[in-house]
Amino acid sequence: MIEMDELHIIVNDIITWCVKAGWNILGAIVIYVVGRYLIGIIKKLTRNLLDKRKVEASVETFLLSFVNITLTILLVIAIAARLGVETTSFAALLASAGVAIGMALSGNLNNLTGGLIILLLKPFKVGDFIEAQGQLGTVKAIQIFHTIITTVDNKEVFIPNGALSSGSVVNYNINPTRRLEWVIGVEYNEDYDKVEEVVKRIISEDPRILPDPAPFVALKELADSSVKIIIRCWVNSADYWDVNFDMNRRIYSTFNKEGISFPFPQLTVHQV
Repeated sequence: MIEMDELHIIVNDIITWCVKAGWNILGAIVIYVVGRYLIGIIKKLTRNLLDKRKVEASVETFLLSFVNITLTILLVIAIAARLGVETTSFAALLASAGVAIGMALSGNLNNLTGGLIILLLKPFKVGDFIEAQGQLGTVKAIQIFHTIITTVDNKEVFIPNGALSSGSVVNYNINPTRRLEWVIGVEYNEDYDKVEEVVKRIISEDPRILPDPAPFVALKELADSSVKIIIRCWVNSADYWDVNFDMNRRIYSTFNKEGISFPFPQLTVHQV
């Protein structure tokens, strides 16, 4: 009879624990759903506030990433507390594991510092076309740990902020103008004065080429198989690639119309 009573008590304890655990799990699920909904609202309000204050896109993406990570950590702590984990014990566990976590995340802490340096010094911002860490593309977002750039073939590359803040970065949009340069080869029997006159005419017909600084045309080199003509001119940064490709096409077609010959490598052999 005593054994039956003990079994009854154990069964009741198990049922009670299951009911309590069920309520805790249900409460944790509710907290998660409500928490994610509130995080979404807070992020939306933060984004609207930053847009209203006309904060730079670089700072906006960084702050939104920071808010999202911070609120997610708080949500995890709330769910753990609802499941019966003491918050003080949870905090003590985090503190005791702090050193190990710090060592494991030392790279991410470096990236976090790098992100702050990028926001303060502003070597680039969202929308700039940059070259860094062997990648070339447009900055899409500056997050807490990474900067996202979209390459010219529409791939997204995540570059650690630590590497960006300590490495070399080429920003193609930071200045309003850029210099273009072409080196064109013509045959040795061509009249240089005619070639220079034709090149200057082509340049003058393109309104995107800036008059100041003035375009520069000169004989660069007497090479093995050709006379090298160098052409330099300044354009607005936004027109750089369009002018570059258009000038290549116009030089090629105009030279053909004017009878100016392009050289090709050749070797004359004299047999004795």
